[in-house]
Amino acid sequence: MVTDINMDNSSPRIAVIGAGVIGMTVAKILQQELRNTNITIIANEFLEDTVSCVAAGIFRPGTSFKGPTKDITKKWINNSWYFWQDILKTPEAPKAGLMSVSSYIFSKENQFVTRNHLIEDLVPIYRTVEKDELKLCGEGWKYGSYFSTIKIGCDRYLPWVEKSFIGKGGKIEIKKIDSFASLRSKFDLVFNCTGMGAKVLCGDHDLVALRGQVIKVKAPWLKMAFYGDYDTYIIPGIDGVATLGGVRQYDSYNKEVCKYDSAAILERCCKLLPVLKKAEIVAHKVGLRPHRMPVRVEPEVMDGVKVVHCYGHGGYGVMCAPGTAMDAVKIGVDMLRSNARSKM
Repeated sequence: MVTDINMDNSSPRIAVIGAGVIGMTVAKILQQELRNTNITIIANEFLEDTVSCVAAGIFRPGTSFKGPTKDITKKWINNSWYFWQDILKTPEAPKAGLMSVSSYIFSKENQFVTRNHLIEDLVPIYRTVEKDELKLCGEGWKYGSYFSTIKIGCDRYLPWVEKSFIGKGGKIEIKKIDSFASLRSKFDLVFNCTGMGAKVLCGDHDLVALRGQVIKVKAPWLKMAFYGDYDTYIIPGIDGVATLGGVRQYDSYNKEVCKYDSAAILERCCKLLPVLKKAEIVAHKVGLRPHRMPVRVEPEVMDGVKVVHCYGHGGYGVMCAPGTAMDAVKIGVDMLRSNARSKM
């Protein structure tokens, strides 16, 4: 539903700070929901410089993704799934970096890690593997599941959204925001989508970095995703470049590539899928996932500025950006309506 907030002949001025997948998706939904509104995305890092572009972007939530309640968590996941499905059904899907992908997840130790109660009733297929499927990736696997899902490549999605955003009159500003006070006289509403930046900007001690490291390899023949024990994953890409991972290091702020992590990732992934030994390595990438429990989607007045926070998605920002963005935008629209009524 498109809303017209223009109740006093002036257009609300809105800023979205942060240009990763969360900020860009908030801006996209804002433009869909509001008319007569000036929207500016402000960030010091865009496109390939964001953490979003390090992520593989597969739709598979983990138990560390959590909203304020179980119902809200499930709503965010479901709404995100249908948002991505709507794009996937259009001719724009390849330009937006979306692709369908099937996946196996195997374990030699724990059956529970192969199950996912958050999406088992959502994705088209989620089933226990047959005995012969346990031998697809070598010997010794005791448990496994097969599921169908989607992958979102932010190296395409972010420029796709940015182009549409600018085409619809949105503005881009490249700078770092050190305080909300600096925005007070310029904007009526601010969406805080700064990820790890919120730790300092908001003084949020509940926000913790989960350091991730991956290897990008050329593997155009890879059409399925594979998961194994110890955070091992192999995820294909729409451009033939696969993501191999990973590590999940709590409260680590090291942005440098660690050669020991790289060696461990490569060893685990090649053991899972030996043909990867022949794959050409394209890049080693590091990203600090903004982990917070629960993910923060809520309003606050800071330094006299009306703010809607939307951050703390951990390793599931790409996947769940739409669901959280929808709630953030609804909160923001309600704040603008309240402000407009108070001026009448």
